[in-house]
Amino acid sequence: ANRADELMNSLQHQIIIPSAKQTMRSSNVFLAIAAGFSSTAAFAPVLGSRGAVKTKTLWSAAASGPRRNIQTTCQLQSKVSSTKSSTSLRAAMPSLSTHCDDDLPLARDAMKFIDNSPDPFHVVQTAVEQLEEVGFVEWKVDDEIETGGKYYFTRNKSTLVAFSIGENYKPGKGFKIIGSHTDSPNLKVKPYSKRTTAKNGGASGAIQLGVECYGGGLWHTWFDRDLGISGRVFVNDKETGTIRQKMIKIDRPILRIPNLAIHLQTAKEREAFAVNKEDDLSPILAMAVKDSLTGGSTDDDSTKDEWQKKQEPLLVQMLAAELGVETEDILDFELNLFDVQTASLGGLHSEFVHSARLDNLASCFLSLRGLIDHVKGGGVQNDEDISMIAMFDHEEVGSSSATGAGSPIIGEAVKRINHALGAGADSPILYDRAIQRSLVLSVDQAHAVHPNYASKHEKNHGPVMNGGMVIKRNANQRYATNGVTGLIIRQLAKNAGLPPIQEFVVRNDCGCGSTIGPVISTATGMRAIDMGCPQLSMHSIRETMGVKDFTHGLALFKAFFSDFSAIDSKIEE
Repeated sequence: ANRADELMNSLQHQIIIPSAKQTMRSSNVFLAIAAGFSSTAAFAPVLGSRGAVKTKTLWSAAASGPRRNIQTTCQLQSKVSSTKSSTSLRAAMPSLSTHCDDDLPLARDAMKFIDNSPDPFHVVQTAVEQLEEVGFVEWKVDDEIETGGKYYFTRNKSTLVAFSIGENYKPGKGFKIIGSHTDSPNLKVKPYSKRTTAKNGGASGAIQLGVECYGGGLWHTWFDRDLGISGRVFVNDKETGTIRQKMIKIDRPILRIPNLAIHLQTAKEREAFAVNKEDDLSPILAMAVKDSLTGGSTDDDSTKDEWQKKQEPLLVQMLAAELGVETEDILDFELNLFDVQTASLGGLHSEFVHSARLDNLASCFLSLRGLIDHVKGGGVQNDEDISMIAMFDHEEVGSSSATGAGSPIIGEAVKRINHALGAGADSPILYDRAIQRSLVLSVDQAHAVHPNYASKHEKNHGPVMNGGMVIKRNANQRYATNGVTGLIIRQLAKNAGLPPIQEFVVRNDCGCGSTIGPVISTATGMRAIDMGCPQLSMHSIRETMGVKDFTHGLALFKAFFSDFSAIDSKIEE
């Protein structure tokens, strides 16, 4: 008892009593210590089963006499504090119901859109479904259109253009265009998917797929992730004699790229973590257990054509089973890998969205929702212009393709619309007039300041997440923004009551990326601005952006569709 009193007097404030229901005499704790208990379990009878005690270093008190040195390096911490302590802690703890609550429904809609869209084909398919729900119809080559109408068309099933025609539109009026891109860095299955030539999988016994790097990914982030496969498959329809394109999305973890164990790497290899994109990124599909996975059919190549012989049989069988077709009916495919982990909310206040492909499906989603809300809100009735969104493929590899922003798609769309609405013989003049009255928002994600690498940003131009939309500028024309287009966007944001637009400029000693703004301006002569939502981890397999920036982006895009012409008309030519 004397030893317990000595301990109590010296360290009485380091004990937290569990709770009102489990109140106990402090002296009992010290009696237990003085008695020489040497394990956490010994405290259970004293503290009770719900005391939840964590012990870093057990108090040790000798019962032999006061000269024994007493070790007092342990703190007992209960997960359930006393009534008074609990009240104090709850008062100090920030509320989990925060200023982000109003932004969460839109963020969850965006997360669902991204989860449903692991590749450009699914992005377009998901967008078309939403457009058709609100009355948009497909515009084919020979179809007529009319003012007040809502239309869309696609190219290669990976690029989408959708637009509404103001009821007061006349040829020569402007086009309000929001451009984005449907592609993201990923691993695509090679034309010949078979990588493992040995029937038993070689030394590892593993069957792998041949994959090709698409775009500039942070490839080290693809290791040890659960990977699915998606894209489109070309299937021979024997009944009709046609070749059908079937979408496929296998969101099960059927593939994985494992890291090499640290014990098998040299210190230099561990420090560098260099990725050989040909040798190190081949995913494992299965183990080559004889006949159990192949059904014994992989050895017979006599009935296969050359393309089929070079495909991994397990892959083709899996595709056929998913689509409900025969393996011999699969004629070709375009497939890519994706992380099957779905988007999630993060941060103490759910202020972040963690997801794959935020660059640039966040922009695709916001432009799509902006156009839909513009139409549903009656924006077409008093509109004199064309409100348009364009989602291009191949931005991550330069946009120089038949479906990229460097193609004639936008220019041809303007010509077709002018002609279909009666431009007639004056079509060239009215086309030029429409070009001069138009503006393209090239919307691609922007770099938020990384807290661990803040020095990588120009110190006066560092955007932050949840702080509003970002204008991107570059004096060397890597971005298309100029004084006029930047002013228009700042005025739109101000009139809409949004946070001040943030600005991004790269450091002079740092290279600058680019996107579709300069490409579209060069191809069409339209004014353009490059902008986007701030995010972290761009081109990682999993990226982060702010929840509130979905709200900011949508509000700005709706203001663009409704108010652009009024602001533009005030600027001196």
